[in-house]
Amino acid sequence: MSSALPVLFLSHGSPMHALQPGAVRAVWQGIARDLPKPKAMLIASAHWETNIPALTGAAKPETIHDFFGFPQPLYEVQYPAPGDPALAARALGLLQSAGFAAAVDPQRGLDHGAWSPLLHMYPDADIPVVQVAVQTELKTRHHVELGRALAPLAAEGVLIIGSGHMTHNLRERRDNGPLPYAAEFQEWVREKIEARDLDALVDYRALNPHGVRAHPTDEHFLPLFVALGAAGANYRAERLHAGIEMGSLAMDAYRFS
Repeated sequence: MSSALPVLFLSHGSPMHALQPGAVRAVWQGIARDLPKPKAMLIASAHWETNIPALTGAAKPETIHDFFGFPQPLYEVQYPAPGDPALAARALGLLQSAGFAAAVDPQRGLDHGAWSPLLHMYPDADIPVVQVAVQTELKTRHHVELGRALAPLAAEGVLIIGSGHMTHNLRERRDNGPLPYAAEFQEWVREKIEARDLDALVDYRALNPHGVRAHPTDEHFLPLFVALGAAGANYRAERLHAGIEMGSLAMDAYRFS
């Protein structure tokens, strides 16, 4: 990959990471510290699902608090990063040139899949952000192709980020240590990522015995495939974090260069 910037995959964790990030804050801060300052960021979040690829086009996107039942201070968090309508238009053109039916949403703000990690990576909120939706019904390979279409942006000073989760089974959350299957799944994914075996990864639900348990639904895994597509065929993968929280939430972070 010949881009000026790498591509990232982040497991964004609970919304409470905005206030109580724990160990992952140092990881996120370190990632930002080690990168040149991006001209803008394009982030695929698991928390925006659409039928066709969509991009945020607002010049001043609102901070969306897309969760309930959390402490009031979390609802007061703001991440007032500017949008980038020109970047949204550029990304739209790339998607359309690749054969995607795609759209720009002029009203959509940034959900916590975007602002929760960015709050710690770039706390000044001075880098423009465009969010791209996932299409859960269109599965994994579609998102690899989506990332490939957007890959030229990385050479233009845009930091491409997939924000989801390495494992995401909320029904199995617990406080007494990692569930073995979650650790086994994250290691299987690591092996396939390092081998650049995208064919196995896109068919993870059939090929890994823990695939369905690790992701009862696909949406939190799909941003990884956007990142893998954007990284190019000959990427070098570096795993930056591999902790597991609440038993079933693997918090892996990857840098692809």
